[in-house]
Amino acid sequence: MRKRYRLRTDAQFKRVRGTGRSWAHPLAVLYALPNGEGVNRVGFSVSKRVGNAVTRNRAKRRLRETLRQRWAALQPGFDLLLIARAPIADAPFSAVVAAVDYLLQRARLQRPPEVGEDAMARREQSQP
Repeated sequence: MRKRYRLRTDAQFKRVRGTGRSWAHPLAVLYALPNGEGVNRVGFSVSKRVGNAVTRNRAKRRLRETLRQRWAALQPGFDLLLIARAPIADAPFSAVVAAVDYLLQRARLQRPPEVGEDAMARREQSQP
């Protein structure tokens, strides 16, 4: 992810965590705070409770990839912070995807589909 789309400083992380709204799932917690910039910025945090360095990095990669796949469908103008919880270490990737989808839906951060987009998707799926 490019630098302009990342939370980079400790102050940015603290601001989002301190004043942002949060939603929880057994695998992760999402904090969101409007940033007024028109672009989303995201940060990831995985504590040592999750496991050793290899396990923590794997958890971050999974969260990053899941969010990357949904990036275009997100409402613009938010600072997001995804914090991994300990059970993420043993969870399959599909569970991580479901957790992030759940958190984004709860936070109402997914952009509604544009007019005709749903109909086009259904038509493409029904064709052999």
